[in-house]
Amino acid sequence: MFATQGLLCYCRAGFEPEIAAELTERAAAAGIEGYVQARRGDGYAIFHSQDPRLGQALSWRGLIFARQALPLLAELHGLDPKDRITPILESLPDGLALGDVWVEYPGSDEGKPLAGLARSFGNALRPALRREGILNRDAGKGHPRLHVCFVAGDHAFIALVDPARSAPWPLGVPRLKLHADAPSRSALKLEEALLTLLDDEERQRLLRPGMSAADLGAAPGGWTWVLTRRHLRVTAIDNGPLRPQLLETGLVEHLRADGFHWKPPRTLDWMVCDMVEQPRRVAALVGRWLAQGGCRRTIFNLKLPMKKRWQETRMCLDLVADTAGFPLLIQARQLYHDREEITVFAMAN
Repeated sequence: MFATQGLLCYCRAGFEPEIAAELTERAAAAGIEGYVQARRGDGYAIFHSQDPRLGQALSWRGLIFARQALPLLAELHGLDPKDRITPILESLPDGLALGDVWVEYPGSDEGKPLAGLARSFGNALRPALRREGILNRDAGKGHPRLHVCFVAGDHAFIALVDPARSAPWPLGVPRLKLHADAPSRSALKLEEALLTLLDDEERQRLLRPGMSAADLGAAPGGWTWVLTRRHLRVTAIDNGPLRPQLLETGLVEHLRADGFHWKPPRTLDWMVCDMVEQPRRVAALVGRWLAQGGCRRTIFNLKLPMKKRWQETRMCLDLVADTAGFPLLIQARQLYHDREEITVFAMAN
């Protein structure tokens, strides 16, 4: 285990106060002392702490507003454009063996222009690490991954992470392409949710062909379309129209009804919901579905207010659990394809 200086978290630009509040609360609950450094618009936040439990207690999978969570090794200021590699090599612990290297930048207005630097510097850094015997393509999955995050041309953070405890995509963002047949861009949101909120085993076990689902507020059918591509049978609830090709699959029944009042005749495997409504109203609805046996598991969106978004998030997730009335497994994240919202997966624990 390497000494850590803190935790570097990538987030959606503008949500730095939310990740700061989340890190502070979760660290306190774990008995970890530290403080958050965050500035609105930067696209990242740092929780400063030397507690060796930090990476495990505040892992990426357990955080809502973090796209990535990386144990911080060093912060380098005043990097010489003629030789950025030497200071990075000097910051690494002796005897380090790496399995991979990612050179990144924050997803902010100031960070995105650094994409070219990150790409070219990565091409220079990897050979240098191989020459030093630090990077080995055959090192295997058990070796840490090095992250170099440029926040300016002369300013970078250095982090080491166990790949099993981190997002498996550079910048913490899965690169998804909208399918030509998708009824709306909201399809990307559910595809990302299934990719990030469920692991491989859960996707295989919980999304089997022939399972039943309801899509509340379905029109024009983006989320319904994602479910049919996995061969689920979907009851699409919305007073608005669906794209005709969805009905042609033979897997979709469209009912023109209010998603807040319709109830299924039997327990469904899934309920999904992306209705534009007050988050507490959606949270209470989801809790009732679970409590009354309407579905076994659910994925839904909570549209957050402009202020006190972390407090609203905690309140809504607690409301789901309290209304359900039994222990739940809840995974929530602000996805790349979310805006002023989070996406939540819940089922009986």
